[in-house]
Amino acid sequence: MSDMEHSSSDDASVDSSTDNNSQESELQFSDDEETLIIRMFNLVGERWSLIAGRIPGRTAEEIEKYWNTRYSTSE
Repeated sequence: MSDMEHSSSDDASVDSSTDNNSQESELQFSDDEETLIIRMFNLVGERWSLIAGRIPGRTAEEIEKYWNTRYSTSE
């Protein structure tokens, strides 16, 4: 049983490091994706789910976060 307990704690540490890596790479968009986001934003505004529907593998939350960190201006 100690082997199972030990292995589950190893899995937890691997999972947490994987989560950190995915959060860092989450905001890395290709030039084509960035161009498409800009064009779609100009057409439909902040309709993130509509924009995400045009970019395979991206969620509305990822695109909104990317837009807000890259193009958002403080007023």
